[in-house]
Amino acid sequence: MALRLAAIIEALGGELQGDPECSIARLAPLQTASADALSFLSHPKYRKELAASRAACVIVSPAMREEAAQRGAFIVTPDPYLYFARLTQLWKRAHARPALEHVHPSAVIDPQAHIDPTARIGALCVVERGARIGADTVLKSRVTVSEDCTIGARCLLHPGVVIGADGFGLAPHEGTWVKIEQLGAVRIGDDVEIGANTCIDRGALEDTVIEDGVKLDNLIQIGHNVHVGKHTAMAGCVGVAGSAVIGAHCTVGGGAIVLGHLKLVDHVHISAATVVTRSILKPGQYTGMFPIDDNASWEKNAATLKQLHSLRERLKTLEKEGVPKKTP
Repeated sequence: MALRLAAIIEALGGELQGDPECSIARLAPLQTASADALSFLSHPKYRKELAASRAACVIVSPAMREEAAQRGAFIVTPDPYLYFARLTQLWKRAHARPALEHVHPSAVIDPQAHIDPTARIGALCVVERGARIGADTVLKSRVTVSEDCTIGARCLLHPGVVIGADGFGLAPHEGTWVKIEQLGAVRIGDDVEIGANTCIDRGALEDTVIEDGVKLDNLIQIGHNVHVGKHTAMAGCVGVAGSAVIGAHCTVGGGAIVLGHLKLVDHVHISAATVVTRSILKPGQYTGMFPIDDNASWEKNAATLKQLHSLRERLKTLEKEGVPKKTP
């Protein structure tokens, strides 16, 4: 189903320069957009793609108004990427298929679980005893919510998510391991999205907590008793070890690791593939990765890196010996 530009402007705002009756059949990137598509320019470095694009209309910032006008119809908005995000939501609502049953027949729901009547539970999901699922929350296929775990309102859990598996708690004893029963649960706030096959472990004694608005990508591991603050986002394959506390409005790049029992304050941003080995108590961007190189060069640099401490001590000794003695 196509949408008229007039309907898009009515729903999302923005200033349209062009025919409001123009019909949009699809959303597309600048490079591949055809004459029936709506596209967007989020950064000036793609201005060459703007000039060459065949899109029926392009969403741009005020700074790109003149260049957009040379090409054709456009919508002006202060933040084109945000406008595009809201446009995708509008598009999905307009093209949504009629909703079927709220709970798929193949789902397994414990009689002592509480499912809000507006929640949707997908195929082959399992919701165990004492679990609670909030209003308008959607569990896609094969999601498991273990006993006594709670999920707030308007959350989206993608296929294969596991909430409330046991945390990795073991006590050593005479060369063997003794299991520490995980007696806590998982508490997830409102408006949280969790990507496919992500696992959030239940707490050992206290609960693992994911606050409102957190966004987790696919294949993330959240250890027991971790606390993640509001509106923090983590990209794919992040690992957070047990009892780490991550503040609000943080970002963690793909493949990064946060070691256990560390604290990250609000507004900390961790680059991809970084290993966080100490608490970070000041907001900012942090990076800790060894640059890629050809293998021979990498091995030489790695060997040098291992000698840095001894080189440092030698340098301190030389500096000390080089300081002239004071005369009496």
